[in-house]
Amino acid sequence: MSKIITITFNPALDKSMAIPKLVPEKKLKCSHQKVEPGGGGINVSRAMHKLGGYSEAVYLSGGYTGKQFEALLIAENIVSTSLPISGDTRENFIIFDESANLQYRFGMDGPYVEELETSQVLSYIKQQEKVSYIIASGSLPPGVPATVFGQLALIAKQKNARLVVDTSGEALRNAVNEGVFLIKPNLSELSSLYGKEKLEGEEISTAARSIINKGGCEVMVVSMGPEGAMLITAKEKLRVKPPQVTILSTVGAGDSMVAGIIMSIVNGLSYKESLYYGVAAGTAATLNAGTELCNKVDTERLFLQLKQE
Repeated sequence: MSKIITITFNPALDKSMAIPKLVPEKKLKCSHQKVEPGGGGINVSRAMHKLGGYSEAVYLSGGYTGKQFEALLIAENIVSTSLPISGDTRENFIIFDESANLQYRFGMDGPYVEELETSQVLSYIKQQEKVSYIIASGSLPPGVPATVFGQLALIAKQKNARLVVDTSGEALRNAVNEGVFLIKPNLSELSSLYGKEKLEGEEISTAARSIINKGGCEVMVVSMGPEGAMLITAKEKLRVKPPQVTILSTVGAGDSMVAGIIMSIVNGLSYKESLYYGVAAGTAATLNAGTELCNKVDTERLFLQLKQE
């Protein structure tokens, strides 16, 4: 079995709820309250577990919210390693306005993380043996330098592990400068990496190949929202548009897609089938409210549908 580790520097307790209508200055009655553990790498591990896969979730955690976070992961049977920080694990809020059928997402910065606290993650990864994949996903809290993804890239190379990065800004640029296995930028993030304000049509694969040819990554999956995703390597260019569904939430759709793609690659599927499965998992996540992510039944059904189109 391939050993997969996910890393989350900025986890969050995701609190989701619904209201009849969003109205200013009024006390609004909430329903369908739910609290779930979230954050990039955490969501990838949770999605993998839901799809029948296995990974270890490594994350920074502190305070009362951190204890609640750990308890929620245990309840979901997620194998995890919590590395302590002095600050409190952040909270995010997802509000669904039932009258307008609209979702509002409120994301907090997260606690300040000291240098020694950040170094715990790097030290832990260095100590692990026979790691096949390292998935570093999500934002960075205050205090964690963008260079940490470049440091992870170096560690991955030393361990002969494949590093997957799903982040943005300078953190993504640092990872690409060092070279990784796979990145998952959206069009805006790819445009920024390429040095152009906007990318369209063939420019997307041109920009991706420019980064690939410079050693930035071996595989790039460009997330294109409702237009699906494009997987690009030095020799292949594949595009999949998701099936039309009724969307209840977009939280964790990208993380579900990463989980589906990496699980498929680990299981020996081709890049084409891996992209299909990833898009199916990402689409499946949108069928559920809040931060429930994907489930295997919906993912398998959508995967077969995509393959037949």
